[in-house]
Amino acid sequence: MARKDQLTGKGPMSGNHVSHAHNKTRRRFEVNLQTKRFYLPEQKRWIKLRVSANTIKTINKKGIEVVLREARKQGVSI
Repeated sequence: MARKDQLTGKGPMSGNHVSHAHNKTRRRFEVNLQTKRFYLPEQKRWIKLRVSANTIKTINKKGIEVVLREARKQGVSI
């Protein structure tokens, strides 16, 4: 499974690891992914999503129904 957020599609970024001697080597900045269950009261069921910590904060603020509706408008199928 790809290391991507299932709702936002956010994936890893690439950049440089810079040593004390200022040598640069390529590295990846991984997304902080968590597997979390969310309850959908309108459908009376639980769904399990692999989302980033930032997305979990957004869901806590807006609500799972609103975030799912916005994701479906952008073409994400859940």
